[in-house]
Amino acid sequence: MELRHLRYFVAVAEELHFTRAAERLHIAQPPLSQQIRQLEDELGVALFTRAHRRVHLTEAGRSFLGDARTILARVDQATTEARRVARGETGALAVGFVASTTYGLVPALAQEFRHRHPAVRISLSELSTEEQVVALRAGTIHVGLGRPPADDPSLRADPLLEEPLEVALSATHRLARERAIPLRALAEEPFVLFPRRPPRGWADVILEHCRSAGFSPAVVQEAQELSTALILVAAGLGVTLVAASARTLHPPGLVYRPLSAPAPVTELIALYRRDPVPPSVTAFLEVARSVLARNGTRFTRRRRTQAKQS
Repeated sequence: MELRHLRYFVAVAEELHFTRAAERLHIAQPPLSQQIRQLEDELGVALFTRAHRRVHLTEAGRSFLGDARTILARVDQATTEARRVARGETGALAVGFVASTTYGLVPALAQEFRHRHPAVRISLSELSTEEQVVALRAGTIHVGLGRPPADDPSLRADPLLEEPLEVALSATHRLARERAIPLRALAEEPFVLFPRRPPRGWADVILEHCRSAGFSPAVVQEAQELSTALILVAAGLGVTLVAASARTLHPPGLVYRPLSAPAPVTELIALYRRDPVPPSVTAFLEVARSVLARNGTRFTRRRRTQAKQS
């Protein structure tokens, strides 16, 4: 038995006329009659009585009609759902994100994604880039928003946004009055950094930029979380470098100052597996690029302004 047999049967049962049913199905009447005969032979029961060019359902036919309609409705529902999943319009999506995106990009992105794809269940987890790589390998998240480095041959790392690094320091710090701070001016400052993680983490990025400016920073305190590091900086324990989007994190007593041009930059990257990309991930990336196109230019604009002032 094939689905077309059920569709043919339902059409005849509803029309109670083979010619009209054939016209409805856009097929010729003789093949339709043949298909109904095949269905009856397979079931071993008569579904219709035929007398004087009139067609009636048998008791078995009336019983079979309800089940046939249910089966066809479920098939149509399954087909619609499969197509929606293929378009990324339904299903589930687990997203990892670094802390610097918590109060800026992620809320706007989640709101826009839910607006465009209300049937997709999106879950958000704050994870470092290294933790995102592990979670992507394990399949516990589908896509991550992280920072370089993220070297893993099984993952794609698509650039989403380039933004300058800025200095986070206490509002009472002597450099807090400056409009822009040369990176070299931090050579004698104590630094609050994240623990170094192999093979290369965010702390290594900061250390490399400092070394390029001619000094190795004195790390006086390590913090596991960005929010903790900024609280320690606000308390005057040291300074640190953050992506410009971290300005959305603002504990009392903390200020941000741009670095003098040419300021070192960092990228926001989208991480996901290289194997067949789920449609929901493709949809998420489209939304992310759309949101950044509207809101992300303030970072590059600030960078261009610094360059002009220098």
